[in-house]
Amino acid sequence: MEIAEQPFIPSLNEADFYEGSEIKNLRHDSQAVIPDDMDWSDETVKELNKNIILTTLDDAINWAHKASLWPVTCFTACCTFEFIATSMSRFDIARFGMEVLRPSPRQADLLVCGGTLTWKMAPQIKRIYEQMAEPKWVIAMGACAVSGGIFQDSYAVVPGYNHIIPVDVYIPGCPPRPETLLYGLETLRKKIDHDKCEWEKKSK
Repeated sequence: MEIAEQPFIPSLNEADFYEGSEIKNLRHDSQAVIPDDMDWSDETVKELNKNIILTTLDDAINWAHKASLWPVTCFTACCTFEFIATSMSRFDIARFGMEVLRPSPRQADLLVCGGTLTWKMAPQIKRIYEQMAEPKWVIAMGACAVSGGIFQDSYAVVPGYNHIIPVDVYIPGCPPRPETLLYGLETLRKKIDHDKCEWEKKSK
């Protein structure tokens, strides 16, 4: 049977002696000032300046907005299939931070709408837009969303979503291909770049 060795427990006087010796040695070895390893020559300062970004509050906020667009879709007809294709891995809208479609307009800031819109359905579309939080943007995808398409002369069809809600980007086509939708998204991102803060709009 093995007997465990008792740990060494110094007395108070011995503990004070060890602590005092450690402090004395540290004090003896710390007389010289530790130099700064950073080279502050002119060339080094120039290199540092390359890593400094000066921006405005508008630019910072707009960068955050365009990098994380949260879409909610409102497709009343066939353009939805092209949007589905755009969200798949081949075209990958995840690069814009918008791969998760929001289940509620209250969680979204981008409304992507397309398809033939009847006047009977128009109040619901307007309600979805009004439930979205500011700032918000709208993309009209396809000929029916832009101008009513081939049904624009019908008494029952809205001749373009811009008759009931403001539209930021129009994407023509019947239906537009995924590449066209990606171009429209990039156009919207460029438009967001030039947006102004809400407080700045009110001050003017």
